[in-house]
Amino acid sequence: QVQLVESGGGLGQPGGSLRLSCTASGGIGSIENMGWYRQAPGKQRELVAVIPPRGSTNYADSVKGRFTISRDGAKSTVYLQMNSLKAEDKAVYYCNVHLYPIVLGQRAFWGQGTQVTVSS
Repeated sequence: QVQLVESGGGLGQPGGSLRLSCTASGGIGSIENMGWYRQAPGKQRELVAVIPPRGSTNYADSVKGRFTISRDGAKSTVYLQMNSLKAEDKAVYYCNVHLYPIVLGQRAFWGQGTQVTVSS
């Protein structure tokens, strides 16, 4: 059974930094795209960044130049380094992983979500 476990997040100061991690485990064959989404109160979930197994990363315009997504294939982990935090970055952040499981079945998975708050 594939599981995603997120860590990081919490309270950051305006202009400060936070780092999120998300590790996939259990019955994984190979991992394709890994990404981060966020959902602010009263708003729809939106894409923050995505990183394929090869090729270019993709970022929402609102985070370009401030956030960096990376992955460690050996650890089945995706990271989101968030710098120059702004109040509008406050949201619940979800990792999303597309993979080929060992046993044919579900291929897209979500993390449990982690709260990011930006306040002085």
